[in-house]
Amino acid sequence: MSHRILIADDEDASRKGLKALLAKAGYEVQEAADGQEALEKASAFRPTVVVTDLVMPRLDGLELLTALHRELPFATVIILTGHGTVETAVTAMKQGAYDYLTKPVDIPRLKILIEKALEKGETLREVSLLRRRVQEVWGSGNLVGKSRSMQEVYRLIDLAAPTTAPVLISGESGTGKELVARRLHELSPRSKGPFVAVNCSAIPETLLESEIFGHEKGAFTGALERRAGCFELTHGGTLLLDEIAEMNPSTQAKFLRILQDGTVRRLGGKTELTVDVRVVASTNKDPLKAMKDGTFREDLYYRLNVVSIHLPPLRERREDVPLLIQAFIEEFNGKYQRQIRSVDEAAQQILLAHPWPGNVRELRNVIERAVITCETDLIAARHLPPGFAAEGRGEDASAVTLPLGITVDEAEKRLILKTLASVGNNKARAAETLGISLKTLHNKLRRYGV
Repeated sequence: MSHRILIADDEDASRKGLKALLAKAGYEVQEAADGQEALEKASAFRPTVVVTDLVMPRLDGLELLTALHRELPFATVIILTGHGTVETAVTAMKQGAYDYLTKPVDIPRLKILIEKALEKGETLREVSLLRRRVQEVWGSGNLVGKSRSMQEVYRLIDLAAPTTAPVLISGESGTGKELVARRLHELSPRSKGPFVAVNCSAIPETLLESEIFGHEKGAFTGALERRAGCFELTHGGTLLLDEIAEMNPSTQAKFLRILQDGTVRRLGGKTELTVDVRVVASTNKDPLKAMKDGTFREDLYYRLNVVSIHLPPLRERREDVPLLIQAFIEEFNGKYQRQIRSVDEAAQQILLAHPWPGNVRELRNVIERAVITCETDLIAARHLPPGFAAEGRGEDASAVTLPLGITVDEAEKRLILKTLASVGNNKARAAETLGISLKTLHNKLRRYGV
């Protein structure tokens, strides 16, 4: 299949001439008379390379570049520019363009650039495919899990990371929202810049504005010297506003200006500073409910929610528990110079059945304790916190306690796992006790990741 190239130029002669030359060279080529048309065609045409003029009506080259990074992160963009706009073309390269050419276009040079751009695109796709295969069996960076819900999280991270679009991460406390934010930063063109996390719920409201926007000397009582805020400190990098819905709505309003035009003014300051910051926000609340309750401003929500990533609670992805257990064992083996291999069957069944109200953070703490207290190379039920051991034994070893509101699928899973644990992991006896075939039991355990 031939590679696809999209040409965006409002000069008819230039556009049609380039199309004819590149089509003759064997490429599949489409053309657009302005940036808006190019963006509309790109969504269906899916070009590998976009050659775009810098100055165009409706949507110029820079705006098209930004939009393409969101829509087609693997498309390579080459800028065409007149001599008077070379400085802007250099700016475009800083924002992710592959290279630029001045008009009139040097055709041999353009062909070389396209060949190199195609090689770069192919490499990016191969790296993405390899990363996706690794994710399918393990995870992404410090994020661990092979469940369908986590695969969707990894997919969204891969799509959003190369762009500058704001991202809103939601999920219960302990699900790993900061890990997602760090992964977005690590995979972005800003990875060499700073990553700064601000916990909006941990800073007193009276100090929060100063912390984020900075202040001038004498701006308020106790402001003895000028101080740069988080936006200034994060210039060229990624800023995580953790638990943003905990921030006072009046303070939330002040973010709109920064998100819109990239300028910030220190408290007590008279001049505005331009900052280049990618903003990622997170909340452990349901964003839509928080918006209805008035704790999350609607205008800020829509400004931040360009890309939305929801992290599922651990109780909804129990098939990831064994992977997480092993990952944490390896982490703490290194930290405490231990040689723990794994957990035994009884301990694993207890861990799989636990509801994990504290999510991944709770599991991590439990495994850290187990690694410290384990005197052999295999973690047993006795190495788990006392409450967990009681869960495993129960008041009645044959009883299964089900909370109100649990789904039928979850109830079935708990019954199967408890039955399996009660017969020493003998699958034939468990299947007989449950009144199902051994094949059905194997299929269900495979689905649970056991």
